[in-house]
Amino acid sequence: MSTRARIGLELSDGSILSAYHHWDGYPEWLGRNLKIHFNSRNKASELIDGGDMSTCLNDNFEAEYYGTACPPRLMSFYEYLDKLNNEEYAYIFRNNEWVCYKMHEFDDVQPELVPIP
Repeated sequence: MSTRARIGLELSDGSILSAYHHWDGYPEWLGRNLKIHFNSRNKASELIDGGDMSTCLNDNFEAEYYGTACPPRLMSFYEYLDKLNNEEYAYIFRNNEWVCYKMHEFDDVQPELVPIP
């Protein structure tokens, strides 16, 4: 079973450019790998520019994208954290670091900021 996530880059106007990430979206795997391998604005931007992906790092340390039919999405911060996106975690690269929100999709709790190991 997958742990769905969304990876976003905060733009200067506060909007979020993002891509869907299908496998292993929990902070101990995706969050850690974002911090280690995509730790600059340029690296985060390059990752997201590829669009939706099954994973950001395969066995060859490359992202596996779904193709040009799934480009990045631009949305407001509030749209980004909307439970209707159906992701379990939402990551944002802002102020030169990654932050992670647990989405709590099956209850009425607001997204919760969680630490990335």
